[in-house]
Amino acid sequence: MHRGKGMKFVGDSRVTHPSSRKKQQPKDYSEYPGKTEAFWPDFLLKEWLVGAVFLVGYLVLTVAHPSPLERPADPADTGYIPVPDWYFLFLYQLLKYEFASGQFNIIGAIVMPGLAFGALLLVPFLDTSKERSPFKRPLPTGFMVLAIAAIIFLTWESVVNHDWAAAKEYGKIKEEVPAVEIDENAEGYQIYLGSSCIGCHGNAFEGALGKPLIGLDLTADEIVTIAHDGLGGMPGGTFQGSEEELQKLAEFITTLQPPE
Repeated sequence: MHRGKGMKFVGDSRVTHPSSRKKQQPKDYSEYPGKTEAFWPDFLLKEWLVGAVFLVGYLVLTVAHPSPLERPADPADTGYIPVPDWYFLFLYQLLKYEFASGQFNIIGAIVMPGLAFGALLLVPFLDTSKERSPFKRPLPTGFMVLAIAAIIFLTWESVVNHDWAAAKEYGKIKEEVPAVEIDENAEGYQIYLGSSCIGCHGNAFEGALGKPLIGLDLTADEIVTIAHDGLGGMPGGTFQGSEEELQKLAEFITTLQPPE
């Protein structure tokens, strides 16, 4: 028996010489009219044009209807009620309900929104159906419709129940009241700091929800009468101190006259 007898050599057709391989050519998009296009520059140019139209539109809108401004923020003003932007009004309204406010505030502020947005993030993992028709996917469709309905309802309730006219009047930019020197050691000023008056009239008597108390052409007795009976939008009987304290406060307010 000769060495190597019966051996055969088989060539692999997958191994070819580099010179015989076909070069990778980009597809000729003319073969698919109206269905495909080159990313650069055709598709990207369209994206830029659409983006430019929206950008110009937003710029025109901001110039035609600028964002409304209110008076400067005052941390000592406890009467101001802040309102979030329209896309957060449904969460703002949710915090007004008893089950989501007060001692249950954490439920309305963290737990309920966290569960809702967490469920939204888990939808691709919980619903793996390949069906595209919403009628063949009742659970995801039902949950989404319920979420949209809840957002619309809460937003509507927030808009309807908010006193927008009062908020606009409250936040209106007012003429700056002339500053006066205030004797912070005076008994009348100490009474003012401990009363509810400061929430409406400001910590420097400059006015906020209520009118400024600087330069009033009133006597101390007239101020006492207004504190008891009210005047205009100011309710009466809001001062919680004694009559003696109210009289001292009224006398102190009459000394708040702007410099000539």
